[in-house]
Amino acid sequence: MDISVVIPVYGCPGALPELHRRLVEALEGMDKTFEIILVDDRDPCNSWEGVKRLCAEDSRVVGVSLSRNFGQIRAITAGLDQARGDWVVVMDCDLQDRPEAIPLLYAKAQEGYDAVFAKRQDRKDTGLVKFLSKSFYKVYDFFTDGNFDSSIGNFSICRRQVISNYCKMREKNRAFTLFIRWLGFRQTAIEVPADARFEGKSSYNFSRKIRMAFEFITSQSNKPLLFSVMAGFVIALIAFIVVLYLVIRSFVVGGTPAGWTSMIASIYLMGGLILMAVGICGVYIGNVFDEVKDRPLYVVREVLNGKDEAR
Repeated sequence: MDISVVIPVYGCPGALPELHRRLVEALEGMDKTFEIILVDDRDPCNSWEGVKRLCAEDSRVVGVSLSRNFGQIRAITAGLDQARGDWVVVMDCDLQDRPEAIPLLYAKAQEGYDAVFAKRQDRKDTGLVKFLSKSFYKVYDFFTDGNFDSSIGNFSICRRQVISNYCKMREKNRAFTLFIRWLGFRQTAIEVPADARFEGKSSYNFSRKIRMAFEFITSQSNKPLLFSVMAGFVIALIAFIVVLYLVIRSFVVGGTPAGWTSMIASIYLMGGLILMAVGICGVYIGNVFDEVKDRPLYVVREVLNGKDEAR
């Protein structure tokens, strides 16, 4: 198998026929053997029926149905575990990622690259979405000492060696693009125009994006713990200086200055900082708890035209 295309399916059943048509047209034009792996992440819109129809019509389509909704990144992992191609493409199902760009990604990879990402031009997202995306990567860069481009998403092509190593990473808090970047190898990106969503809307609302960002940062960096230690040290130093000042003042001037308001404010400030530090430690302990349970990343309910088993 030359090329595998892995696509998590959620919230856009109407796009599947057009997605399949454009993928087949683009891939057949490359004169390569290929498979299209559609992973149904327990879509409430019943996309699985559309996937089954495509599998019946085209044996090159592999259908994977998960037992429940595990999230986009785990659905991608399920598809990657099924993939057999020497090169593996990951893209979304809503046609914001152009199937016609796959030959461009493949051609760039033949210049000696192990992974080539699509850098989305003219994203058809709202200004708020673009702002939040850029803000997240700025914060993530700060905490992980990385340098990530907010215009780069999951749409990419990777050599089999890269995907095999990615599949060995079984952390619960996952991110496809960030993990591929962490693996190293020779990587690059090319500019690809982005299209509007064919159907539906993104399931990543504001609160979910904030939660996902917090999970990524706490699973990839220990800087929040270091910051809580540094904050505690700075506050303790300030408190020591204030106490020293009050002691000296009592000897020089005499009497105890009034200041119940400032004292209560200080108590609440310290209490809040202590709770914050304990909470950060709790998040990391929770991450450790999730990892040591060693549950599977996903559970497969049914596979069509593919492997009988998946991890």
